[in-house]
Amino acid sequence: MSYCVNCGVELHASAATCPLCNTPVINPRQPHISKHTPYATEKGQVADVDKTDMIILLTTVLASTALICALLNLFVFNQNRWSLAVIGACAILWVMFVPGLINRKISVYFSILLDGIIVVVYLFMLIFMVDRDEWFWGMGLPITVLTTLVIMALVFCYNKLPKGTLARGLYFFSCVAVLVTGLEIIIDLHKEGSIWLTWSLLVGTICMLIDIVIITLLSRRGLREMVRKRLHF
Repeated sequence: MSYCVNCGVELHASAATCPLCNTPVINPRQPHISKHTPYATEKGQVADVDKTDMIILLTTVLASTALICALLNLFVFNQNRWSLAVIGACAILWVMFVPGLINRKISVYFSILLDGIIVVVYLFMLIFMVDRDEWFWGMGLPITVLTTLVIMALVFCYNKLPKGTLARGLYFFSCVAVLVTGLEIIIDLHKEGSIWLTWSLLVGTICMLIDIVIITLLSRRGLREMVRKRLHF
């Protein structure tokens, strides 16, 4: 025989709640499982940040930084045109992040081209800071163009040519070989007026050897499968 702990009324053996005050009946011999848990019972998701708000935030921060540095350079620290470096850096950051927020379907090649153009503009602005331009035409512009083209070529290979870890490794090391060789040629022509490959020849040779190994693995299926099992990729 049992009684309600709240009102004392006699309870039936099968009662789950008190018929008088609706107090739950708890059997002390059985563990009580609370319906309330410290964990979330529903799956939720954090609301996405508004794209327009993010664009406004980035633009405001970068524009304010560029404007403040320009004013400081004009009226306070005016020994040289140092603010051009900061303004150019802000412009690069804006071009890198904001166009993708404005249009997420923008072509990756167009995005890379924009990045290359803004870097060229940035380097051109530095001419007015150092009052010299031969480094820009001899090194800055050619290196930026070369790097932009190599990156675009690498992205094209990744998107259009056969995919896979080994294949992408082949594309990557081939582009590295082209990039380092082009960099040393540009530097040599600017500094010495002639071409004498040294460090790029070493790096390019290593890249080509890696490419030869990858091509061998790609052409021999049994060997390729053995390497994949050994290296777990």
